[in-house]
Amino acid sequence: MDEIAPAPGRIPIEDVFPVVACGRHPAKAVVGERTPIAATVYREGHDALGCDVVWRCPDGTPRAFTRMSAGRTGTDRWHAEIVPDSPGMWTFHVEAWSDPYLTWKNATEKKIAAGQGVEDLCNELASGARVLAEAARQASGADDCRALREAARAIGDERLDLAHRVAPALAVAEVMWRNPVRRLVSRSDTCQLWVDRPRALYSAWYEFFPRSEPRRDADGEAVRGRDAQPEHGTFATAANRLDAIADMGFDIVYLPPIHPIGKVNRKGKNNTLVAEPADVGSPWAIGSDEGGHDAIHPQLGGPQDLKKFVARANELGMEVALDLALQCAPDHPWVKAHPEWFTTLPDGSVAYAENPPKKYQDIYPVNFDNDPEGSHAEVLRVVRHWIGCGVSIFRVDNPHTKPLPFWHWLIAEVKREHPDAIFLSEAFTRPAMMHGLAKIGFTQSYTYFTWRTAKQELTEYCGALLGALHYMRPNFWVNTPDILHATLQHGGPPMFKIRAVLASTLAPSWGVYSGYELYEHVPRPGSEEHIDNEKYELKPRNWLAAEREGRTLAPYLRKLNQIRRENPALHWIRNLRFHGVDNDALMCWSKRHGDNTVLVICSLDSHNVHWGNTSLDMPELGFDWHERFSVRDEVTGETYDWGEHNAVRLDPHHEPAHIFTVHRYP
Repeated sequence: MDEIAPAPGRIPIEDVFPVVACGRHPAKAVVGERTPIAATVYREGHDALGCDVVWRCPDGTPRAFTRMSAGRTGTDRWHAEIVPDSPGMWTFHVEAWSDPYLTWKNATEKKIAAGQGVEDLCNELASGARVLAEAARQASGADDCRALREAARAIGDERLDLAHRVAPALAVAEVMWRNPVRRLVSRSDTCQLWVDRPRALYSAWYEFFPRSEPRRDADGEAVRGRDAQPEHGTFATAANRLDAIADMGFDIVYLPPIHPIGKVNRKGKNNTLVAEPADVGSPWAIGSDEGGHDAIHPQLGGPQDLKKFVARANELGMEVALDLALQCAPDHPWVKAHPEWFTTLPDGSVAYAENPPKKYQDIYPVNFDNDPEGSHAEVLRVVRHWIGCGVSIFRVDNPHTKPLPFWHWLIAEVKREHPDAIFLSEAFTRPAMMHGLAKIGFTQSYTYFTWRTAKQELTEYCGALLGALHYMRPNFWVNTPDILHATLQHGGPPMFKIRAVLASTLAPSWGVYSGYELYEHVPRPGSEEHIDNEKYELKPRNWLAAEREGRTLAPYLRKLNQIRRENPALHWIRNLRFHGVDNDALMCWSKRHGDNTVLVICSLDSHNVHWGNTSLDMPELGFDWHERFSVRDEVTGETYDWGEHNAVRLDPHHEPAHIFTVHRYP
């Protein structure tokens, strides 16, 4: 039987990983993810140590312990990987113990090497026999038991010379790894690991406004009313767009708020303060006399129309994500029914949203501190309502403007009832807040990827994200209704390809806002936002004409998502590795999962041809430094013979990137 020492244990166990906020929140993983576990373990003297990870399923069922391996000599850092296979709250702890077999093996080998004979090793031989016999009694397999018994018998056979007595005992190290004898067993505190379904890590998002997808004529043009304005789209007409989105390979369709839009202080086109009678307003100014957060804009349809829309998306292999924007128009029902949920200024007016110098006169922020119990319960009711309509993914608008304890409570309550729920945090703010939101439960996070454009800042930023993967899952968006980066404004169509390659292959989750495939690049003067912003007006696009005229990026987006689906290495992010290339306009990285390896080389310059020479980290690709291998460009179909050093030429007007799959020669 194991000798388990009382807490805190005979052997120190420190700095267990992954642990979030000193254990206040669970770490994160997804089903099937190779999840690293680590701890610092050391002891006095020279006796050898062993370490295990002891882990349990959400229902408390224990899994066979996982042995940990020692890291670099002198670091006392031990490592292992576990692979959870179901969603829910898993637990684990680290056990450390004195290893009598390895202690005996190390000492015996040294003494024999020093020339000591049988007479000098009497005690060592007897000790070795006892350890092997004990291991044989508890061995889990017949073959292991037999090998250990034979080793114990040989070491005690005085008819044999020393070499033959100890050789079988030294040869069973691998068997002893599986069947260790453990002394002075000590254990760490229990740690939590929340495991999500795979889509929490690997997903391709497409954002579009249903109201901008009306009926179409035979040429793809939007049907217009008597006032020459395009018709307002409905869930029924917007469903016609789903086939094209699915064809591009996206698996999550994200809809901006679908609720009634406020009529008081409604914004006009391009965020003007005075709306014309035909102006539709911003969907984020939620609520009017037509309803609030649990209602659907009448022009979009009703609950059954939404359910049919969701069902059609599901038929096409996609899920629907709704916007959870906890803010109100001045005429939202909450403003009248619960004035205490808002902030009243000294002049008696209600405070509207501001992000100086930006002003949002059409939006009242909810003050969650005035009536926490009432406001929290209402939001939970709203989320449950939409889950009842078949939606389990929520993109959360500006979560950094609401209290973190509220989000911690809400997400925990929802996941307790619906473990498959996913919450994407849209918080472009200070890093500490972005990370804090991830720690308290958000499933995915928007990032600063949009503003990282140079090689050094991209590699450094991805490196920082890799260090936070135990709680923060990045989602790389190439654009949003609010964000049209200068690189897209001035980079031309090749830059749209470049940013899509970066987003879709660096991160397992990425997102595109509708219009990206049409190279929409004109900003509102003095702003990073799109001109004629869809947040304030209907913007029906003629997809059919763009396809007919060949001015669409849709085939390229389809190819990227196809490459992602067909290559499991791109479903993960812990495996991201950067490689050297001697041109700062070129960037090189790889991902490897099992026997699947993807190697990407991408230009960051959308205007000029660039040459470069690679210095590949061959072991990261699964090769020795001298080996050659074959690479196939999954975009063009071309193949090349490669090794550590390779010359690369990228012309952004032809193809700005190589997306290679790596193949070993027979």
